[in-house]
Amino acid sequence: MKRVVVTGQGTINALGIDVASTIQAMSESRCAIGQMEFTDINRLNIKIGGQIKNFDPKKYFKRQELSLYDRFTQFAVFAAREAILQSGLIFEGELSHYSGVVLGTAGGGLQTQDENYRAVYQEGKNRVHPFIVPRLMNNAAVSHVSLANNLKGPSFTVSTACASSNHAMGQAFNLVRSGAAQVMITGGSESMLCFGGIKAWEGLRVMSHDGCRPFCATRNGMVQGEGAAIFVFEEYEHARARGAFILAEISGFAMSSDAADIVMPSIGGARRAILAALKDAKMNPEEIGYINAHGTGTVANDKTEASAIKEVFKDHTKKLMVSSTKSMHGHLIGGTGAVELIACIAALKDGMIAPTVGYEKADPNCDLDIIPNHARDKKVSAVMSNAFAFGGLNAVIALRSI
Repeated sequence: MKRVVVTGQGTINALGIDVASTIQAMSESRCAIGQMEFTDINRLNIKIGGQIKNFDPKKYFKRQELSLYDRFTQFAVFAAREAILQSGLIFEGELSHYSGVVLGTAGGGLQTQDENYRAVYQEGKNRVHPFIVPRLMNNAAVSHVSLANNLKGPSFTVSTACASSNHAMGQAFNLVRSGAAQVMITGGSESMLCFGGIKAWEGLRVMSHDGCRPFCATRNGMVQGEGAAIFVFEEYEHARARGAFILAEISGFAMSSDAADIVMPSIGGARRAILAALKDAKMNPEEIGYINAHGTGTVANDKTEASAIKEVFKDHTKKLMVSSTKSMHGHLIGGTGAVELIACIAALKDGMIAPTVGYEKADPNCDLDIIPNHARDKKVSAVMSNAFAFGGLNAVIALRSI
């Protein structure tokens, strides 16, 4: 089996429009959750989110491209540019045939869908733009990243709700590790912050009116965000031969299904995914120094995840740092695991442990070292990223420094 390393990363999210500004915001413990701005927000009960503001796509894309790009596609293509530029790779010749794209998304072109339902049902229009289907399809971002970068290898979209990005990155990892690809562009993108997107989530009654406080005794729900994070996963020997700067090594990946409930999480499913990721990475639990938790801020999720962590790590739990950056950038649903991987890489590369902001009061059911409110400087050599989705679909990634 081949080794897989990260040689590029890019992002756009509520904290920043690139990796450097995102990491700086995390290190400064900034929260980007605030009042959202879009059509008919006054009709919603939930009015806060991690919305990307002051992003003018006309500055970054041609008019013809924008006719084909939903907002979630714009984010993915934008973040991929940064990641690929950092990697120094040019995809031509044989390399283009052995390089592909796997991205995660839950809503796909939801902005396009929302705008056109409004046009047809509310405004009574009888015609829509001929490119509506190519804009809203879940594989649009993958296809356009592939087109923009001459990527002719295995390319597809993964949609598993809140675990979409981790599942996508896991598949990319396996493709490179198996030798089926030399390089994979991977991560996730999401833009659900529109009237229809938030109205649908309101029905679940899991959204907070006043902020995301994972693992806190006063937590009262999740807060949505939007954006993308994209990475270059590359076969280690290929990266070393060309003198690439290596950010981290992807060491293990595992998946599980709760097979229990469509919305309530399971301790057993989460525990099995964490244990299997450690086994795949050939790591002992004691090697992990930091976990970027799924940590949505709902009562059930945080309690369940804390219990699963304690069952796996036992006595080492007391030495284990845990945080949820959703408290700062919001829950990007299908894109969230990708943005959270930036925090994992920052922990390995810079010793910056991103905090859980907004923490007010300890919950005895979540008695973890959750890095409350302020970032911590602490060198770690191995980290883990958890994603536990509605439908009971779990995906855990393990990384180490190199």
